Amino acid sequence: MNTPQRKIIHVDMDAFYASVEQRDNPSLRGQPVVVAWKGTRSVVCAASYEARTFGVRSAMPALRAEKLCPQAVFVPPDFSRYKAVSRQVRSIFERYTHLIEPLSLDEAYLDVTTPLRDLGSATAIAQEIRAAIFDETRLTASAGIAPNKFLAKIASDWNKPDGQFVVKPAMVDAFLAPLAVGKLPGVGKVMETKLAELGIHTCNDLRSFGAEPLQLRFGRWGRRLHELAFGIDQREVQSERATLQISSEDTFPVDLPLDALEPHIRRLAADTWQGYGKEWQRHPGRIARTVVLKLKTADFRSLTRSLTGPEPPTSEQALADIACALRARVELPAQTRYRLVGVGLSGFAEADGSPAQEDLFLSATPA
Repeated sequence: MNTPQRKIIHVDMDAFYASVEQRDNPSLRGQPVVVAWKGTRSVVCAASYEARTFGVRSAMPALRAEKLCPQAVFVPPDFSRYKAVSRQVRSIFERYTHLIEPLSLDEAYLDVTTPLRDLGSATAIAQEIRAAIFDETRLTASAGIAPNKFLAKIASDWNKPDGQFVVKPAMVDAFLAPLAVGKLPGVGKVMETKLAELGIHTCNDLRSFGAEPLQLRFGRWGRRLHELAFGIDQREVQSERATLQISSEDTFPVDLPLDALEPHIRRLAADTWQGYGKEWQRHPGRIARTVVLKLKTADFRSLTRSLTGPEPPTSEQALADIACALRARVELPAQTRYRLVGVGLSGFAEADGSPAQEDLFLSATPA
């Protein structure tokens, strides 16, 4: 029996947080809206398309956004409203498939290989979903349609905003060959530079370079890049994906020395432990065995320290004690100041000790 060709849709809401703000406040329409708290420690959660023309992007420091676009209107984020709209959109997806994998509040994968409502093609389903989103939320969404998740995600960015693009199986080779390697998931500026030094600029270059040489230079990730250059991605849409890490973090109003972080670490450990309890309710038997301490210095250097002990932490206090103790493994000068700290739990395993299944290529993008 032949397995049917997989049909995946990646739906991505357009400038989601900023669009919600413009929808709910008519005075913001047509304005360069930046969703962020104003201040030296804030980062941009989202930017309207009017702000993006000035170079403002998500995850950018708010001060830089203000310099790029002095006339920008800063709006503090309201995640309760964004979550409510996200639930509305999710309810629309559920009319067409039960196989839905949310990546964040504003994007999700849908497997419509065997849809609940057959409209003749995945392209027609995507079109109807986008129309329903606009009719019911007055917001626009873009979509990519392809035979796998990797290609669908790239395609959803092709005709933004308020558009869609389909990559049919017969188009994959020609579509990918000229594609810049910077478009591949996981290829940031640093990796792009390393590849450029090898004369690799496109997927076609990756194909020619070969899987073995790429693996020798970059390990398993090099081989994965070679597969992506050919459009190979066997990952299924996972409607109930287990959490890989639970964490809480905070950016301070002023930079702090390492020995002043304990009360903040204990506060964040409490938040993380609460999240761990909710994860246990959803997936009983998955135990987190690794405690992670995340730090970011005043000059934006990030570092993590982790410990996988013989026994997993069994209480909020144990988690906090381990996270505090991990500070002793930070080898920076005593005068170093820190702008951010985070506490996490990872290394999930089943109660019998077997490792939990994880997606090595899990990623998320800001709204």
